[in-house]
Amino acid sequence: MVKKEDAKIKKALKRSLLLLNCAMLGIGNCGGPLLLRLYFVRGGKRIWFSSWLETGGWPVLLFPLAASYLYRRRSKGRGDSPDATRLFFMKPFIFIACAVIGVLTGLDDYFYSYGVSCLPVSTASLIIATQLAFTAFFAFLLVRQRFTPYSINSIALLTVAAVVLALHTSGDRPANESNKQYLIGFLMTISAAALYGLVLPMVELTYKKARPTITFSLVMEMQLVISIFATLFCTIGMLVTKDFEVIPREAREYELGEAKYYLVVVFSAIIWQFFFLGAIGVIFYGSSLLAAIIITTLLPITEVLAVFFFQESFKAEKGISLALSLWGFASYFYGELKANKKSNQTPESENPRLHPPSSQV
Repeated sequence: MVKKEDAKIKKALKRSLLLLNCAMLGIGNCGGPLLLRLYFVRGGKRIWFSSWLETGGWPVLLFPLAASYLYRRRSKGRGDSPDATRLFFMKPFIFIACAVIGVLTGLDDYFYSYGVSCLPVSTASLIIATQLAFTAFFAFLLVRQRFTPYSINSIALLTVAAVVLALHTSGDRPANESNKQYLIGFLMTISAAALYGLVLPMVELTYKKARPTITFSLVMEMQLVISIFATLFCTIGMLVTKDFEVIPREAREYELGEAKYYLVVVFSAIIWQFFFLGAIGVIFYGSSLLAAIIITTLLPITEVLAVFFFQESFKAEKGISLALSLWGFASYFYGELKANKKSNQTPESENPRLHPPSSQV
């Protein structure tokens, strides 16, 4: 009876933490692209610098890591293992895996920033939405992701929602842009979608290799290492293109003023950390496919926000795309609720869902 109650508490805690990470992912997924667009629209031109901003806020992660360590120190002696108060949990294999993922993330940041600098938001959203298909494919190969009729229906609806956006991209094309620039932007954005579609299942696979000792503290350590290596990768690009020398001049010439330039830069770095920390949290408590579905669902919402912040037009196609995305999102979670209800009717000894990964802080 006690074990059953403990299992219920763990499931409730897991669900709450999943919702928290979904919220962080939502904030980062909507706020990050808007701030990046604000940077380019108002006079920003440095591709490597904007890429650097996507992971350059990694010092923010030191605060929750420090809070987690202090919590474990205070809880010492309450039945925790002797290793609970270790400063770091990461082992060499996990560190190397995160370093590789970090370099790939840095490359993905560059592809994405380059694409956003060339393409209208509608076209960029359309292409980035293909990330869901890439994630589903790589998740099937790397982590043997199982699909249900509801998850397949969700992928189909979200894909159709993305295609609907193509109906109005011609009117959003930037003025005075050459065909070559437009094509390069298209190729860079599709590369970003494919690469991040690979990164998400790679993170989930790393989690599986770290079990049964993986905790959310270790997950935050992994994101710290990923962000540091991604930032180092982009820093090398900034040194090569001499972005550090240009930033002060760009700030002075920024349309909104020098002070607001630095505000955009700082908040962009912080908001993107919400995206990455939320993404790895959703993968930890859910799956890489769930993370991709949330990201894809929020793309039309980002467009709605762009209407308010950048006075972009809101055509019927955007409304249809938003409705289809929400329908696909609801389909996925309805399938999950049915699966959970079925698992609750299965005896505990036969039910692997009652043994989720540890949610130790």
